[in-house]
Amino acid sequence: MLGIATTVLLATGAFRSTAPATWRAPGARCGAPALPGQVVDVTTVDMGPGVMAGPNARTPMSGGPGWHGMRLMRLAGHPDTVAAGVVSLRVFNTGALTHEVVVLPLSAGQSAGERPAGPSGRVDEAGSLGEVSRSCAAGAGDGITSGATGWTTVTLQPGRYELVCNFPGHYTAGMYTELDVTP
Repeated sequence: MLGIATTVLLATGAFRSTAPATWRAPGARCGAPALPGQVVDVTTVDMGPGVMAGPNARTPMSGGPGWHGMRLMRLAGHPDTVAAGVVSLRVFNTGALTHEVVVLPLSAGQSAGERPAGPSGRVDEAGSLGEVSRSCAAGAGDGITSGATGWTTVTLQPGRYELVCNFPGHYTAGMYTELDVTP
């Protein structure tokens, strides 16, 4: 009986959400709420399930035959320069694989994509300032699944930062981008 009453109330519009409007990327299955500070939209891109063939495979990802400098995965941030202060990262996973975004400072003379990956295929996250790895929610989790959005808010000082996906092998496959923060 309760199920029928709920269905009737929802169908007639008797319950209306008072939640704030959310931002939803075209094709996304969930959106992000209004976020504080400057918002940087980060998109994750991959070539699908076939790109992860394993550590011993002779694949483009491992630098084997057929590797011609093409990035099989990437992160794209917009804008790529923001003012110091409160910055919200809103990440939309357009790829087929699960991803995350970790915020790491870049030292003087270091460029995005130059961090060494360990045997696990991951880079050192020491000094991380934040992480987006929860589907349809804020902060850290098990990853942003295909078609989902995740977000976090951090306070950034002037400098250069690298946004990375640190799932095994993703960084070395090209999942990084630079974010510059001006005074």
